[in-house]
Amino acid sequence: MNEKDTKESPQPAEEEEKLSTLEQENKEESTLSEIEKLRQELAAKEIETKKNYDLFLRQSADLENFKKRVAREKEEAFKYGNEALVKDLLPILDNLERALEHADLGGNGKPLLEGIELTLKGFLEILEKHGVTQISAKGETFNPQKHEAFAQVESKDHEPNTVVQELHKGYFMRDRLLRPSLVSVAKSPESNEENGEQANFEKNETDN
Repeated sequence: MNEKDTKESPQPAEEEEKLSTLEQENKEESTLSEIEKLRQELAAKEIETKKNYDLFLRQSADLENFKKRVAREKEEAFKYGNEALVKDLLPILDNLERALEHADLGGNGKPLLEGIELTLKGFLEILEKHGVTQISAKGETFNPQKHEAFAQVESKDHEPNTVVQELHKGYFMRDRLLRPSLVSVAKSPESNEENGEQANFEKNETDN
């Protein structure tokens, strides 16, 4: 190897420097590529975030409108919930007015009585249509779940604890008790001996 060839051959230090520069350039290109990739991902996330936010705003608006609609419907239901019942009761009112008109025309009162009976029948039919039924009480065994005892009455003709009188009727609305029947209940008559003991007790109490 001559001196010229030796001078023109690359030196190891120069080769290392070139390799280092090449690696550095590759690293920079790789870093720039990563940055660009991250920018693209960030842009995509921003678009997705905007879509989600727009969706959130729409759903929030829909929810608010739903709340307002429910509140309005609830208010209307509270105001006009009995509208169907009232409409059904209007014919009863008409019948009562007609019965009074017939009563003014005179007579023995029979037309008025018949009118009231028909009106009562129609009224009960309307109540039943809306789920309201009368409670049967007279002649039945006292039941505290649907009867309310007003008094006890001595009776030889009825079994003890039997309803013998109904002061006012009770009503169910479907399976719910609206009002219990107010009743008198039979009890066994007291014997003469018990009556005498009671009288003596009352007399002693008076003497004392």
